Amino acid sequence: MKNNKKLSYALLATLLVSVTGCKLTQPVEQHTRIKSPEMFARQSDSTGIAAIQWKTFFADQHLVALIDTALQNNLDLKMAVQRIEMARAGILAARGAMLPVVGADVSGGGRKFGDYTMDGVGNYDTNFSENIDEDRRLPAPFMPDYFVGLRSSWEIDIWGKLKNQKKAAYNRLLASEKGRQAIVTGLIAEIARSYYELLALDTELDIIRKNIALQESAVETIKIQKEAGRANELGVRQLTAQLLNTRSLEYEVQQKIIEIENNVNLLTGRFPRAITRSSTLAESVPATVSAGVPAQMLRRRPDIQQAQLELQANYNEQQAAQLAFLPSLNITAFLGFNAFKSNLLFSSGSIAYSALGGLTAPLFNRKALKAGQKRAEAASLEALYAYNKSVLNGFREVSTSLKKLENTKQIGELKRQEVDVLQQAVVTSKDLFLTGYASYLEVITAQRSVLQEELNLTNVRKEQFLALVELYRALGGGWE
Repeated sequence: MKNNKKLSYALLATLLVSVTGCKLTQPVEQHTRIKSPEMFARQSDSTGIAAIQWKTFFADQHLVALIDTALQNNLDLKMAVQRIEMARAGILAARGAMLPVVGADVSGGGRKFGDYTMDGVGNYDTNFSENIDEDRRLPAPFMPDYFVGLRSSWEIDIWGKLKNQKKAAYNRLLASEKGRQAIVTGLIAEIARSYYELLALDTELDIIRKNIALQESAVETIKIQKEAGRANELGVRQLTAQLLNTRSLEYEVQQKIIEIENNVNLLTGRFPRAITRSSTLAESVPATVSAGVPAQMLRRRPDIQQAQLELQANYNEQQAAQLAFLPSLNITAFLGFNAFKSNLLFSSGSIAYSALGGLTAPLFNRKALKAGQKRAEAASLEALYAYNKSVLNGFREVSTSLKKLENTKQIGELKRQEVDVLQQAVVTSKDLFLTGYASYLEVITAQRSVLQEELNLTNVRKEQFLALVELYRALGGGWE
């Protein structure tokens, strides 16, 4: 009767703990994410350029070959693959936590009970019993203990704590894969940007060398004019100084080319070497470029998808941290041979087994669990803010690139007209100088102006390509 009463108290206590924890089994309320606009500021149609595969989007085959080499050899990309493998190992660990732990156990030891203890007196008295044979007689005073067998422990996931931890590990694996895709999009964009910068520098180099030839001709002309008494030493020196300045620009551009080529080689996992490329920046930017709809960007941008998966993983971990306050059902068992004499260890009479199950719930030492819950809540909020920031950043990049494309097209058209006018001015100033109707200063001014504006026009064309590449990356294109 007394034992039944104790059992009733134990069952009542377990029931009270379970009822108290019923509130904890409810899903954690997830904070609302940012609501994005349904349309971009400037919209042409519903299909954006991000849907185009990068091998089709970039028409230059030299650029395609560079990107392909980078995707094979880039070290950042290889490190991202290893981070995926680490995340995959996290799934295996979480999955293993849901299964029984079984281990082989071979152990031996011994103990000596005090003579005035219950065990000591009991062991001493047992050896005088007529009901035991020689094999069952207890060693005295030191009693060995040998065990060979299997031991197991298993936490039954009755509340879903381990399941949520497994979900968190799986979402982190998906997030690491999205992180790799983000590196791919960034790598493709960086290679393309560097390639177009190289083409622009090649064009600048051609312009500078063409102007060097023109300025050398001007210097020779003014020297002849000086000998004929139609010019003075000041004009010779100023035109010569302008020629020297233009020659120094040639070396500056050559140095920039070397730096960008070395950077491209680093991205492609190669030692410094010349980059094979097209001769000039002959490719043109498409007349119309579509960004698609924001929903497509949110689904395609790897960094936004990564932030979303990290948010879900933190939510699962927050749920698991809350469920840790509930009672856990643990089962322990062993099966093997157990004896106090080594020669009897593997006999049939030495077979031993045990199974024990019990509910354990934290009652007093809950500070560590509360700290884990607080940490999970803070991490979940941080992940939410990171997701919102990635969405805002995505819209900022797309809007900036769209506007930059539009503005650089307008600037490029005006710069082209300006260059045409200045080139005509150079021809006119030279003719007027030869006939004595213009000074050498006007020739210098005209040549300097056309050189600067030709370089500016090249830079504007380069910025158009960079804006197009940035828009392609901002929309999530390139990782497929």
